[in-house]
Amino acid sequence: MVETMPAHGNDMTQQPPITLSRLDVERLERMLEAPAHRASQAAARLRAELDRAEVVEPADMPHDVVSMNASADCVEESSGKHHTLTLVYPQDADAAAGRVSVLAPVGSALLGLRVGQSIDWPAEGGRTLRLKVTAVHRQAGAGDRH
Repeated sequence: MVETMPAHGNDMTQQPPITLSRLDVERLERMLEAPAHRASQAAARLRAELDRAEVVEPADMPHDVVSMNASADCVEESSGKHHTLTLVYPQDADAAAGRVSVLAPVGSALLGLRVGQSIDWPAEGGRTLRLKVTAVHRQAGAGDRH
């Protein structure tokens, strides 16, 4: 059975469990305190994800979980189209390069997901795409082990 999570949903029963490293949580919380992010809807959505996460020490972070600066291979379940998305801080976002801000709906939804879990991603024209995480690749220096 595949767990799914609506990218904009507030129904906690539909959301799969997520795991975050303590360092990622600390860095994200600091970022959310900045005046530019404090009152935004994107920040509220990310705070909700942080609040529901299981937080572990960086050394205990599972290798199959999407963390900050990690890349996730995803497949659209309806079309079979593959995407590689790297989860980054807002200043490093570049949609054309597949670098997705953690404050974007798909970014906050991907954070903490494991391989095999799926999210609903709002697409153009009011459509919803279901993306399934098929692999996670950690980047050198991503901060998970420091």
